[in-house]
Amino acid sequence: MDEINKKDIKQEVLDLYDDYAHNRLNRREFVQKLSLYAVGGLTVASLMSFLMPDYKGKIQVTPDDTRLKSDYVYYQSEKGGGKIKALLSKPANVKKKLGGIVVVHENRGLNPHIEDVARRAALAGFISIAPDALTPLGGYPGTDDEGRALQSKRNRDEMLEDFIAAYNYLKNHPDCNGKVGVVGFCFGGWISNMMAVRIPDLAAAVPFYGGQPPIEDVPQIKAPLLLHYAELDTRVNEGWPAYEAALKEHNKKYTAYMYANANHGFHNDTTPRYDKAAAELAWKRTTDFFKKELKA
Repeated sequence: MDEINKKDIKQEVLDLYDDYAHNRLNRREFVQKLSLYAVGGLTVASLMSFLMPDYKGKIQVTPDDTRLKSDYVYYQSEKGGGKIKALLSKPANVKKKLGGIVVVHENRGLNPHIEDVARRAALAGFISIAPDALTPLGGYPGTDDEGRALQSKRNRDEMLEDFIAAYNYLKNHPDCNGKVGVVGFCFGGWISNMMAVRIPDLAAAVPFYGGQPPIEDVPQIKAPLLLHYAELDTRVNEGWPAYEAALKEHNKKYTAYMYANANHGFHNDTTPRYDKAAAELAWKRTTDFFKKELKA
């Protein structure tokens, strides 16, 4: 909301939203705690509106962008949720085979923001697939609150199988050159790390502020990693020192960046946790990394 300046919002408010967005607070608890910061003309309603994602006004690459060809497809996830819906995007009028990117959503299903990110990946010169792990439950329901509630009903290991199946679908797609990487955010960051563990021929993995895999699984990683972390994301960052030590011990190829004064979710431009400078730098590093690793 225009009447609220992000600079006037205390970090504790953003931390409360993080707890709410990750189901550590229910809505009643979130509103109750948020009311402590409704001072100086701020109301709980205005704070809530400020914190909630703005999907209508923040789409960077629209679904009808003529530079792209984007369509919904279905593929089979035998070990996961069965028939899965996904957004498949690629540059229009490109005849050569392209490197592939699996784009993995946060903990709320395939919302408009992640579809936008998948189109951005295609615009960067790749064929991308963005699955909706909520497909077995009817798909993304239209709001993130409902999406989080639905996603909490699915087993995360079964969802991992859905994204592994997406990798296989994309790798064998006639428009893909066979080199496929993954980028994921939050829950999708954990999926990205786990796909690196589970898929021996994964070409690249880019977890954004994602939970780390079990340390004992690190030796299985073959893909080069590009890891993005946010300095203020203390919850996720707790697992990074041990993960980095294991990556070093087993001589894994990785590059990690810690973005100063950035919050968990800094790449998501639909909420006030967005950090424009960090997001744009992280995305450039990501697309440059994929251009290097996904060459035929």
